[in-house]
Amino acid sequence: MQIQYALSELKSGLRRNVSMTVALVVTIFISLTLVGMGLLLNAQANNARETWGSKLQITVQLCTDASQAPHCSDGEVTAAQKTQIVSVLDTHPQVKGYTTRSKEQAYEIFKKIYSPRDNVERSVFEAVTPDKMNESYLVSLKDPNKYAGIEDALSGMEGVDHVQDLRDVLEPIYFWMNIFKWGALGVAGFLLVAAVLQVSNSIRLAVFARRKEIGIMRLVGASNLYISLPFLLETLVAALIAITLSGAAIGAFMQFAVYGWLRENSRVMAWIGWQDAFTAGWLLASTGVLLTVVPTLVMTRKYLKV
Repeated sequence: MQIQYALSELKSGLRRNVSMTVALVVTIFISLTLVGMGLLLNAQANNARETWGSKLQITVQLCTDASQAPHCSDGEVTAAQKTQIVSVLDTHPQVKGYTTRSKEQAYEIFKKIYSPRDNVERSVFEAVTPDKMNESYLVSLKDPNKYAGIEDALSGMEGVDHVQDLRDVLEPIYFWMNIFKWGALGVAGFLLVAAVLQVSNSIRLAVFARRKEIGIMRLVGASNLYISLPFLLETLVAALIAITLSGAAIGAFMQFAVYGWLRENSRVMAWIGWQDAFTAGWLLASTGVLLTVVPTLVMTRKYLKV
């Protein structure tokens, strides 16, 4: 009986408040989509840092058997050469610290970046094995503006293939990634507040429109849950529609922009994948439900005191 009543009231409520429901769906949809884009940009920034390292770092690539650099005449870097390189890193005044990236770790990053598109590229991809990758050191600096000394010291050492300094490339990329990420999250935050206020206003107006019915139900001893359930279901329906639309928008972005264009045409870094999108989707779904359930429960508790 209670479920039948709630569904009946849900149907009549949605029919009576079509414009308000549509406005609520649109607001939540745009908010959640922007939150999702912010989460994806954050995941992409993390992928970029994993691929390139921090902009405060320089990368020391060690020699392999295939290296053609002047200081790789002995082929693969030897243990003695590694010891000398580590000694410089441990004692140089510009070095804050460093981490080692093994051949296996470099190979995992290579697999994330490189996605073969035809048989020729696939054969090249399959020919690359971990032993052909460069072992490297990711060097953090005490002062990012003082790096020439350590670069000169490392570049001239035996066993060093080359020293990468990508700060001129990475700094604007990280800057704009952060701008877009925080811009999307900031706008989404304002819209989420607007959605909460809209939910609250919708509940207030809906309760006012049904105040006579609510008063009668109060007189016959109806519980708060029995009375508030239709209002809760109305906002949940709006939230589920918005979550579905937002998930579809994120999925379309992944399919057409990331997989259809970026992954096919740019291999400068490891791009986000479906796992990142699914993670963002779960967070969006949780946010959308909480966004409607919490203010609905609060407002019905307040306005049902008739």
